[in-house]
Order: sequence, then structure tokens, then C-alpha cells
Amino acid sequence: MQERQNIAVFVDYDNIEIGVKSTLRREFDVSLPLDALKERGDIVAKFAYANWSRQEPAVRQMAENAVQMVQRLPSPRGDKNGADINLALDALEMAFTHKNVNAFAIISGDSDFIPLVNKLRGYGKTIYIVGGKAFTSNILQQNCHEFISYESLLTDDVRVIPERKYVLGPVREPAPPREAIAPREQAPREQAPPREPVSQSSGQPSGGGGGYRRGRPQPLEVTQAMPLVERALSVLQRRGVQPQLGLLKSTMKQLDPSFNERSYGASAFSEFIDKMKVAGYIQLHGTEGRYTIELLSAAAAAAAEGAANKKHEALPLLRQVLEIYKLDMEDGASADSVAGWMSKIHADFDMKKFGYQEFNEFLNFAQDNFMVRMEPDEQRGMTVYLGAEFTPPVPDPEPEPLREMAAGASAASVLAESIAEEEATEAVAAAELPTEPEKPASRRTSSPARKRAAAPAKKVATSSVRRPRTRKPVE
Repeated sequence: MQERQNIAVFVDYDNIEIGVKSTLRREFDVSLPLDALKERGDIVAKFAYANWSRQEPAVRQMAENAVQMVQRLPSPRGDKNGADINLALDALEMAFTHKNVNAFAIISGDSDFIPLVNKLRGYGKTIYIVGGKAFTSNILQQNCHEFISYESLLTDDVRVIPERKYVLGPVREPAPPREAIAPREQAPREQAPPREPVSQSSGQPSGGGGGYRRGRPQPLEVTQAMPLVERALSVLQRRGVQPQLGLLKSTMKQLDPSFNERSYGASAFSEFIDKMKVAGYIQLHGTEGRYTIELLSAAAAAAAEGAANKKHEALPLLRQVLEIYKLDMEDGASADSVAGWMSKIHADFDMKKFGYQEFNEFLNFAQDNFMVRMEPDEQRGMTVYLGAEFTPPVPDPEPEPLREMAAGASAASVLAESIAEEEATEAVAAAELPTEPEKPASRRTSSPARKRAAAPAKKVATSSVRRPRTRKPVE
């Protein structure tokens, strides 16, 4: 019998909140990931980390979902990773002190948590990562047991967590009275300003700029999942196990933690299998609830060949666009602008053929490959800068001890050269002077008697004269 999951949830609120707001133009709703985690086990602890004095609207929804809010005290010198450090320390402490907790869920897209994930996996814990595909590091997605995308938890209803700032459609000013409108003012209003580049996947601006609230991205074709399905069935065949639905899904999750049937427009895995059956890629055997899956070799080979485009094969196309618009990227550009440039240079580019549901997901993959650097912004949306590939890092300066040693070595060499020059000059000068013949040593001066006689005289000549001491009269 499989062990029941007791899940401890840790929310990096600052990261997930600005990521959802800048890419999906929505407010983060903590109840969505909590409901998804309840389907996987019992939630025994919930913590959220932020400076809650600046997050007053979020305090209420945290309290409604019984999430314990951990206050992050700001530092005068800045505390960019303050919440990350507190979260990691509390998670490790719980791993040692609460033996009943066998699963951890980290709601964040920050790649700084990769060491924490690896450490907890080393302790035998199950790791869930909840974040957006458009801003969660792909390395983090692939190193957990299961990645739950925030986009898959959304509904098509845009009224989830209503907000004044982001509404469906462009934001317009209140219409002035009809009497106040002059005829000359109506002319420019007849021409609507051009809209931002439209995403090919959702029909809405790709980067999140403007006044749009984005729904769930358009689903991918099931053909894109054929390589993963074929690989999972091969693994089960090598193990000698019948490929049933539940076992196939768990194997696919094991091979690719970011797999989610909702990305392909299915609400359940059985519906995903039905889609593949209708497409003619697989065949089902058995009764309902005990289906075994057989891969149709010819259809599967054709589907795998059609889905041969990998995610990294779209990177050269983006590299070409960034080379052309390199000067426009110096101060950063919105993701909408980059999507527009991509459509202009490569008119036939379709991100769904490479396995991307939206353009921000493609940019996030490019960021993991050091091609771009993305920074979320509440007003501009996701801002894109050139990555390390276009701006090589400046070499690190030499450490202070090495520079001091080099300076000391140079000073020592200069001093040695100067001493050698002085010795050479003195040797030349000594060679030019005439040499005097040496006088024979007198035997009298070497006698001990004369030495003793000469010593007092020398002492008297060099020392001060002492007065004789007066003696007291003898009584």
C-alpha cells in the first residue's frame, strides 16, 4: 500500500505574486495551489513568507486559507534573498523535527531553491513545485517529483480575484460629457492606437503588458506528447509490467515532472488517452478501469517524427532576432515587443510546434540557456534584456593578496637591481684608484708588552679625567 502523503507547504509570496501578475495579469490566489495539493495528500502545515506590512490585500486571503504568515523583516542594506533563506531553514528544520512530514511543496519559481530541493530529495522526501511555466526555471521543474503549473489551475472565467487595475480589454478613461467634446478632438479618437503584438497561443498580448487579464493558454496538440508516451511505454515494457493508465501516468511524471494532461486540453488523464486513441496513436485493450495501452508502431513513428522539433531548436530563431534588434534591447524591451519582432522576422514561426503554450514560456527557456534575462515588472509586464551570451561577463579582478604579492615582488626586483648597480659602480671606482704598497707589519707592535703599555694611554686620551677621591681623616 502506498504511503499517504503528509505535505508541508512553503510559499515564497514575493516571487510567485510578481510572477503571476507580470505574466498572467492576475492576482495570485493561494487557494488554487492548495486545492491542487489536497488531491495529492493531506496538508499538515502552511507557511508564507513576505513583508506583510506591504501586502495588506493578501493578508486576508492568507487568513481565510489558514496560512501562517511569516514576517520578513527588511534590512537597511537590502534583503533580496531574505525570504529564501528563512524558507530554506524552516523547511530543513521541519524535515528533521517532524518525521511524519514526507512531502514538501514549494510555491515559487525561483531557481535558488534547487539546492534545497536536492537536499530534501536526498532525505527521501517527495517534492512538489508550484509555479508558472512562464517564469519558473526549467531546471527547477525537472528536478522535483511533480511540477504543477499555475496556468493549468486557472479557469476561463476572468473574474477570479477581481481587480480594478487589470480588467479584460484595454483600460479607458471615463467618457467626458458630450458637450465638452470639440469637433477637433474627435478626429484623433477615430483612429484606434495599434495594439500590442498578439500571442499566437492565446490571442492576447504575449508579455502581459496593457490592461489584459490572461486566461488559460491554448492547449497543445497531443502529437507533442508522443515522444514521452513512447518512452514511458518502453520503460514499462523493459520492466515487464502491463501498461495500465495509472502506471503509465506515474511513469510519465517520473520521466518528465512538468507533464500535465491539462496542457493538452484534457481535464483528466483518461481523457488525454482518449484523445490519443482518436488520433490513432494508441489502442486500448480490456474493460473500463483496467485498460492496457498498446502503441501503434506505424502511427507512433509518424507522430514521433512530426514531433521531432525539440524546445532548444527554436533558440537559433530567437538568436537571429536578438542580433537584429540588439540596440533596441539595451534598456530592455517588453515581451510583447520581442514577440512582435519574432513574428516580423519569422512569419511562419509557431511556438506550439516546439512545445510551447505561450511566448513567455519560450523566453523563460531561453533565459535558462543564458540567451536573455527576464525581470518581472508590474507596470511593463515581463521585461527582457540580453543575456550573458550577448554580454560576456567582465573578468573578475585579482584578489588583494595576489596584488600585494605582485607589488612586493616588483619592489623587491627593483631594489635588487639598484643594489646590483651600486655594487657594480663601486667595483669600477675601486678598480680605477691606484693601489698603495702594503707596509710590512712591525714586530714591536705585535708584542704583548707594547699592547699593554699603549692601552692605558689610549684610555686616558679618550676618557674624561677623574678627580681623586677625598679621604676622611682618621680620628
